Amino acid sequence: MVAAARKGSLAGASATGRASWVARIRALHPWSSLRLAVAAEWEARRLFLWLPVSAGTGVLLYLAADREPVVWLPLLLASLCFAAAVVVRARPLPLCVVMAGLALCLGFLSAEWRSARVATPMLDRIRIVRLTGTIEQVDQRPVGARFVLRIEDAGDLDPAHRPVLVRLTTRRADPLAAGDNVAVMARLLPPSRAALPGGYDFARDAYFSGIGAVGSALGRVTVLPEPRPAGWFEGWRARIDRTRNDLAARVEVAAGGGDAGAVAAAMVTGKRDRVSAAGREIIREAGVFHIITIAGVQMTLVAALLFGGMRRLLALSPSLALRYPTKIWAALFAMAGALAYDIGTGARIGTQRALFMTLIMLGAVLCGRRALTMRNLALAALAIIAVEPEAIAGASFQLSFAAVAALIAVQEARHRHPVMDDPFAVPERRMSHHAAGWNGRLGHVLRTVAALFVATVFATCATASFMAAEFHELSPYVFVGNPLTLAVIEFFAVPGALIGTVLYPLGLDGWVWSWVGLGIRFIFWVARFLAAAPASTVHVTGFAPWALPCLAMALLSIVIWRTAILRAMALPWLLVGLLGATSGPRYDLVVAPTGDAVAVRGTNGALGIVGKSNAFMTEQWLRADGDARAADGSTPLAATNSRCDRLGCVVPVGGGQMLSVVSQAEAFEDDCRRAALIVTPLFAPASCAAEVIIDRGTLEVTGAIGLVRRNGAWVSEPARTPDEDRPWSPAPRRWRPRTRAAPTAPADDESEPVRLR
Repeated sequence: MVAAARKGSLAGASATGRASWVARIRALHPWSSLRLAVAAEWEARRLFLWLPVSAGTGVLLYLAADREPVVWLPLLLASLCFAAAVVVRARPLPLCVVMAGLALCLGFLSAEWRSARVATPMLDRIRIVRLTGTIEQVDQRPVGARFVLRIEDAGDLDPAHRPVLVRLTTRRADPLAAGDNVAVMARLLPPSRAALPGGYDFARDAYFSGIGAVGSALGRVTVLPEPRPAGWFEGWRARIDRTRNDLAARVEVAAGGGDAGAVAAAMVTGKRDRVSAAGREIIREAGVFHIITIAGVQMTLVAALLFGGMRRLLALSPSLALRYPTKIWAALFAMAGALAYDIGTGARIGTQRALFMTLIMLGAVLCGRRALTMRNLALAALAIIAVEPEAIAGASFQLSFAAVAALIAVQEARHRHPVMDDPFAVPERRMSHHAAGWNGRLGHVLRTVAALFVATVFATCATASFMAAEFHELSPYVFVGNPLTLAVIEFFAVPGALIGTVLYPLGLDGWVWSWVGLGIRFIFWVARFLAAAPASTVHVTGFAPWALPCLAMALLSIVIWRTAILRAMALPWLLVGLLGATSGPRYDLVVAPTGDAVAVRGTNGALGIVGKSNAFMTEQWLRADGDARAADGSTPLAATNSRCDRLGCVVPVGGGQMLSVVSQAEAFEDDCRRAALIVTPLFAPASCAAEVIIDRGTLEVTGAIGLVRRNGAWVSEPARTPDEDRPWSPAPRRWRPRTRAAPTAPADDESEPVRLR
């Protein structure tokens, strides 16, 4: 009997061993490993972090649509996803898929609702009109000013296209202030469309900002003697803007004037138009352009100083510290201070995003949770998608969230591996009297410097792809400039801004701004040194359309996933993204959306400008081409061998062909016979026999056009699709004569190229 029992136990042990080996073999299967990894991520609650990614994808899909989408279909899909989530709530993997679909639909609906709420009337064409209205915001410049005007009367301007807000510039030193009721003769233009296919679309940003036209003041801006009665909110906003301008002028002078004073004023008040173009370029080449942008760094430091200062102040009283929740009081004080800082610096979109992040993190402190977590960052992203969904397509959102996500990922790794907390730590069994000094002040300084450098490295690597895609340049020396800049901001700018703002009403703030100016001058000294160093700026060409999404997915896979098998998914995303980053379009000709300028690639491979191009459009063309001349206004940009007169310009484009940019109708008779390509802001005559004709009717449909010469023919790519009709990019009017179909690129190189005839 004992033998039988022993035999049975041995058989059971053998079966258990076989089952264990089978389980191990099955665990080696990729799908089993993947299921285990997903289960581990579910247990760690990391799948929630993909909800803002899905919602953001829905927003981007809305912005990429050719026509204004219907509401009922995404609403129906969201309802179906919600019902499916209730059904499969006990099954983790199906629930994650359904929740991702629900977040995508809600993001799409949020963007659609935001567009309906804004409903900005957009100017249809260039007009010269006399405007009467109230100034809402004024930004002083080194020469003149730029201001936003709320229109009350626009003469006989069509009400359907009469903007509510216009942004005007003036080169006169007129004494303008927010709240003034003014009259001005202005030349208005519709907000500019993308200067090249896939380029920055200012018209979309202007639409969501409520600005329906831009332009310049013709002559003096007259302040009317009887101001229009303003409501309490408008009056309050006007007083804030006037105070900001007064404080900016005070800071600029007290900080030493020049670009250093202008940067100090920008860091304190958010008024950055005072910085000269040369000063902007110096700090841009050094990779520290963010110092003049009120964003996450400044907002976080302000909140941290207020929180830490108030908590230490309350701790001076033992009865308060021991009996009351002083940490919560300090968090509430910091939240109020962050909100006041946002309002006092103009409540720009970038500052509002930083405010959302700060309030959510301080809210975590109120709830007794850790403030700096990836979950809080995800909640901040969801809040922005709910309030300003269009922001996720902008560089400010992408850069700030990428940097913060990388920093939090590093912090999470340090918590999982405590040895990473101290790069200079020495194991106890090896510590000697020679190593004991690391625990003193020198060790603390070195640890701080090392932590700052590590943070800079990770944040810079996380934002590199967005910098390259949006601004077409990288700064290798940013690893030197950023730590120094952050140290100056922390030691000079933010404390000085808080102390100086408190002392400003008393007139005792002059010494504070001198202190801030000292730090800014040090930043400029470092920036000039870095900008003059070899290879201080690496210029990169435009990306393929799919490159940046793939690089973003690679970054998200690294910072969100914790398991190795899922984190390894970043590698294919990264490889595909890098391939797209090096295979972007490189056009031989780029036609402006207005038709009065063309970028032509010369025999030396560089672009030259033919016609009347403004500085912004020229910079967009050159930056997308990876051309260093985009930052050098002194470099000649005219195309070689081009000849211009009052009728237009002609230039050879290779293959014995000529391009003609026609400015006056008298030039059509000769140029249509001699030139192979005709570009004009006018309507070309039907008898024109040129091989490629791009006139006003064509450009109304296509927007900017990029052309590449392949197999002896011109292949074109438009910035707009033929059926595009969005609030910020409405379809052209059908009554215009001889409107051509939009040119499209062929499916492959063997396809017949499209000829614009």
